[in-house]
Amino acid sequence: MKRLVCAQIGVGKYGARRRECMRKSGNFELVAVCDRSSEALAAAAREENAKPYEGYSAMLEHPGLEAVVISTGADSHAALVLEAFRKRLHVYVEKPLCASLDELRKLRNAARESGVLTGIGHNFCPLVPVVQLAKDYIASGKLGTIASFEDNSSHSGSWSIKPGDWRGLPGCNPGGMIFQCGVHELHTLNYLFGRATAVQAMFRYDVNPATQTADVANVLLRYGDLLGTLNCYHVTPYVHELRVFGTLANLHCDTFMNTASIQHRRYDGGIEEREAVAVPTLGDRDIAGLNSWFNGIRTGTAVYPSIDDGVKALLPVFAAERAATEKREIKISEMEA
Repeated sequence: MKRLVCAQIGVGKYGARRRECMRKSGNFELVAVCDRSSEALAAAAREENAKPYEGYSAMLEHPGLEAVVISTGADSHAALVLEAFRKRLHVYVEKPLCASLDELRKLRNAARESGVLTGIGHNFCPLVPVVQLAKDYIASGKLGTIASFEDNSSHSGSWSIKPGDWRGLPGCNPGGMIFQCGVHELHTLNYLFGRATAVQAMFRYDVNPATQTADVANVLLRYGDLLGTLNCYHVTPYVHELRVFGTLANLHCDTFMNTASIQHRRYDGGIEEREAVAVPTLGDRDIAGLNSWFNGIRTGTAVYPSIDDGVKALLPVFAAERAATEKREIKISEMEA
């Protein structure tokens, strides 16, 4: 199939990783690049043999352009995506999709009106080894009836936030770590358990006085009858772990180290030891998400992760912030009204 003619804004740091995935895919022709860093812009233009642009609007006028890849900070996503929609350009944007409920509603409506396809830089869950392992164990009944789950997505990045950085500003980073990394876990939980239906939450802001965003987010999630927790800390060492508790066994997954173990229930009252579980080797999840977007554009197949997946992952974030403020359970349907 003909390669997709693309432009990209945000071409350094994680944007460079996204460019690498596009090259490996072989489905994309990157012809124009834009970045506020002159050094990153020059490097990307050289490496991709692409035309450099200092301005985003000018880049969107590049001849023959079909799509744009947005690899900037989350505080800028909404405006950049909306401008691309107005040009009827397909969009691939990193997670989180946007930084407010108002932006989310505008993006969802604009996507429907424009008719273009949007891919989101969430994990391609079927190719995340420990996530697919958990999915298979849940579906097969090996864990029995699922009683609950505990998910933790944390790192100490708050301590490196500089004054003026969007990550330290409440209007740009709702919920702190639950917005930055917890949204990845919410996307995973949607894959495992379906769509979240209600949220309760408590936040703590006083651990790092240099920022105005939540340092600690403890979130209680409801997926129908299933209850579980998502805890996100922006001030502690790196942890990305998921535990699924069943009536027959508990599955423990380290989603960063890509390891898993299981505890099978004993019937003699003894303590259940953990046993290592072999984790499958799967394909490249980052390339798979890009290819799904490409195939959606070229062949009409469903895109995953799509803009709807991005919305489903973000709604519990905004619900958690409201729940912490109003000190009550927030139904996801309230956020969709």
